[in-house]
Amino acid sequence: MLRLYDHRTGQAEPLPAGQGLRVQVLDGSGHRVPVVADLLRRVAERAGRRVRVACTPPLTADAALADSNVASFEPLDVPMADADVYVASEAREDALCLTVARETGDGWTAASTSVDGLAMRLTMLQVPYREPLELSEAKVSQAAERLDRWRGKVAEWATAPGRPINRAYATEAETALADDLDSPGALAVLDRIAADADVPPGAKLETFIHLDLLLGLNLVSAIGSA
Repeated sequence: MLRLYDHRTGQAEPLPAGQGLRVQVLDGSGHRVPVVADLLRRVAERAGRRVRVACTPPLTADAALADSNVASFEPLDVPMADADVYVASEAREDALCLTVARETGDGWTAASTSVDGLAMRLTMLQVPYREPLELSEAKVSQAAERLDRWRGKVAEWATAPGRPINRAYATEAETALADDLDSPGALAVLDRIAADADVPPGAKLETFIHLDLLLGLNLVSAIGSA
């Protein structure tokens, strides 16, 4: 069950019941808010919800956001009055609202011309969304190195015999993401899978692919490149 931190109660609360989920992104400034909204959409859809994500004001065309694998949101001039979840950099007092700490630093601009945009997405996912994030060029570069290591491993595992997904690791990462979008916890699971000699390469591959559909890091991009 997906639970999100509700500032009104001071604890993680279950999502409102129902098959659909209406998410309203309240500001288009910065890049962290859209990335968190995109992660919420992916996790909720994995849980079987039909998710509608709208943004007010509409996001301007931003190639960097597209490069960071943030799918388009429905543009609205007036916010949904009945959204189930709001995502913003400032809390709403009258509704469930994911309050995303604004990013600081010049890493987005400085690294955007030389670093994979998904490395910037990873930089954001490495820090809980409610905690401050310094998006420095050094941190983006470190995330790019981590991403390259994973992609290299995935390309290597793709040459091994196929094996079923490792359900224990997959469940652990999914459980982390269902607990207030704990993306750092889910990313740590990827590192542990990669280092676990008891998991066959084919199972590592399938598990990485399964979890990458949630994390949106395009971990399969190096397959066939060697």
